[in-house]
Amino acid sequence: MDLISPGIGLILYQSVILLAVLLPILCLVSILKHQFNGSDKLIWVLVVIFVPMLGSILYLTMGRKKRLESK
Repeated sequence: MDLISPGIGLILYQSVILLAVLLPILCLVSILKHQFNGSDKLIWVLVVIFVPMLGSILYLTMGRKKRLESK
């Protein structure tokens, strides 16, 4: 076992962990930065906080379309 170079499994594991931490943060920043109708903003924030990975994916696929256009 080589202690200097990490195995592919470790690199893959670290990449998944990094994605699992960064994706919800980026989604929360996007949600808080834009305007939504009614209480949609609060709902999206709660979804991303309580179900981070699935909530982030749902926001990226469905929630971004519901944002109000900036004027």
